[in-house]
Amino acid sequence: MRGPGSAETGRYLPVSEHGLIGDLRSAALVGTNGTIDWYCCSRFDAPSVFASILDAEKGGSFELAPDVPARTKQFYFPDTNVLITRFFADDGVAEIQDFMPIVDGSREADRHRLIRRVVCVRGSLPFRARISPRFGYGTEPHTVHTEHGCQIFETASLSLALTSSVPGENDGRDVWSLFKLHEGESAVFALDRIGDTVPPKVCAVAEAEELFQATVRYWRRWLSTSRYRGRWREMVHRSALTLKLLTYVPTGAIVAAPTTSLPEQIGGERNWDYRYVWIRDSAFCVYALLRLGFTEEARAFMRFLIEFAHLSDSGTGPLQIMYGVDGRRELPECELPHLEGHQGSAPVRVGNDAVGQLQLDIYGALIDSIYLYDKWGEPISSAHWDTVCALVDWVCDNWDQPDEGIWETRGGRKRFLYSRLMCWVAIERAMRLARHRGLPADMARWSGQRDAIYRQIMDSGWSAERRAFLQQYGDSVLDASVLMMPLAKFISPTDPKWLSTLDALGEELVSDSLVYRYDPQASPDGLRGEEGTFSICSFWYVEALSRAGRLEDARLAFEKMLTYANHLGLYAEEIGHTGEQSGNFPQAFTHLALISAAFNLDRALG
Repeated sequence: MRGPGSAETGRYLPVSEHGLIGDLRSAALVGTNGTIDWYCCSRFDAPSVFASILDAEKGGSFELAPDVPARTKQFYFPDTNVLITRFFADDGVAEIQDFMPIVDGSREADRHRLIRRVVCVRGSLPFRARISPRFGYGTEPHTVHTEHGCQIFETASLSLALTSSVPGENDGRDVWSLFKLHEGESAVFALDRIGDTVPPKVCAVAEAEELFQATVRYWRRWLSTSRYRGRWREMVHRSALTLKLLTYVPTGAIVAAPTTSLPEQIGGERNWDYRYVWIRDSAFCVYALLRLGFTEEARAFMRFLIEFAHLSDSGTGPLQIMYGVDGRRELPECELPHLEGHQGSAPVRVGNDAVGQLQLDIYGALIDSIYLYDKWGEPISSAHWDTVCALVDWVCDNWDQPDEGIWETRGGRKRFLYSRLMCWVAIERAMRLARHRGLPADMARWSGQRDAIYRQIMDSGWSAERRAFLQQYGDSVLDASVLMMPLAKFISPTDPKWLSTLDALGEELVSDSLVYRYDPQASPDGLRGEEGTFSICSFWYVEALSRAGRLEDARLAFEKMLTYANHLGLYAEEIGHTGEQSGNFPQAFTHLALISAAFNLDRALG
């Protein structure tokens, strides 16, 4: 066990060697070695407390493991987000139970408690623990002192209390402990955010057991409302549990991922902060959760839109493409040069300059989710309808302009087919909703613009030479985003032009069922480096195949994709050239697409 002042020399675990825990406000990544190496306290986009996944020496971590060589196995307690890391050593078996209790809106809601319970299952094992927080992404100094049996980590902006059932020592910066457990014995560590209204609180072994049981009950009760009874229930439910972990309960926000700057390519610069609320991602999440019968999350996101997504004329449309979890509009991007990045993949970024981009497709994703919420959830309010009308009127005026598109390219605005496709969806779904509910709408104008978009896509988006729909007008580049054309009901899934496009995508962008979003060499996106296959595109491909009636191909592609999940059923954004997970982790986009593909393929198979 390292003593005070010793250097952190640990290696980086692969991104996929982690599980996620959370309390619907913030989240932590726990490695298969028992180390928490990512944790932002109080909310997803708060400065990190543990970030050794981004810098093994300067990021900070919570190490907890047997002090002897051991093999490990990590799994979730069934139907929950309680994570178990089991250790197998020569002299015994033990496990760490990691979870964050779910609290309501009571006075305890600001505590943000992270509990680590160690249980010796067989034999006896020595353990080591070292708690080394590095506040403010490793820039904010802190002190440690003992008070009322707690170790208090203190900074100017945040105080954390560590309580444990075993003795610990500190050197004014870190806390460490050596202890031994025999069969049937357990030890508990609890890390609490404390403040004026939230005093330190000892977490005894008995209380930890009660909180464990209460947390298990919460997750099982939530999952029990799922209506999915299909073939891939375990993977679908794991994806649903993951999407739920990415919700920020105080506002109803849904983040794209709980991490920042996990690289799309080791050593590359495609490292972004995904801890925010993308309108597109959240709208697709609403669709996936509604499909399974989870209407409360959709209702909460609608409240988020009403409260925070105020219509404005900012030069990039009435809505921003993303917001902070608290609804804030400013998300300035900066680099943290003192952190080396995951496996040396700099830069580490916080904030996201894409907030100022024009991405026309968000209006289609959003209005489609509102349409489905009205259909499967509850009828939308008059205020929601007024918002929809304002958005559709804006789309009618602005759909035919270049934008940065769904992939947030930084190589300048272009006339992307997908952006126009989703503008068509925005108008078409609003018209359906108006007809279904008898709501007032300028149907003549809306239908005229809808039809104009359709004709333009069919005339300018189709290449007779490539026999495929293309990424952008006047070019020859293929793009996996056009897989949404039949999914959005723009074109029949068996239309000859679509089947020809599907074949072209299969030949050029598909590699053993894995799908690249486009070729960055053929379509420069303003960034250096290569990227892996995009997992959301792979699931879109499955759904497009199933809708085209190619069920055997669809099932094979889907079940191959399932084998690329990590040991817990989690996915990052991409799958690299050697099969590794890459990008921010876990990724909402990937999991919502898995749910949709599974639902539709299962229905097609009968």
